[in-house]
Amino acid sequence: MKTLALIFSLILTTAFCQAQDDTETYSITVKIDNALNDEGSMLIGLHSEDTFMKGQGLENIKSAIVDGKVEVTFDDLVPGTYAIMVFHDANDNGKMDFDATGMPLESYGMSNNPMLYGPPSFTDAKFILENDDLELLIRF
Repeated sequence: MKTLALIFSLILTTAFCQAQDDTETYSITVKIDNALNDEGSMLIGLHSEDTFMKGQGLENIKSAIVDGKVEVTFDDLVPGTYAIMVFHDANDNGKMDFDATGMPLESYGMSNNPMLYGPPSFTDAKFILENDDLELLIRF
């Protein structure tokens, strides 16, 4: 009986491990082609609803700007709902700078390129990653 239980446990463990390995992952390539200049760097964050507008994303990439353009790729992502936030950190201080009234001093953009007159929401920028790699063009 113990041998039968052990064999059954091994079969279930093997099946579970294989099921975990079969999870497809995808990539998201983010392109920006209209940076105002090549000063500083571009900070790109991949966000979930829980991290959006609350600091660091699930993954973050810092990239140089060449001829006003940037292209980065987030790899090995499981299907889900995400948003991308980007800002041009012109002075390379690692944070978004604001004037005395709270208006951003540095260019920014997000997935879906919404035109907003206030703070962005996750709903404005969200997209679904499923069944294929994505390429997003983000405009400032």
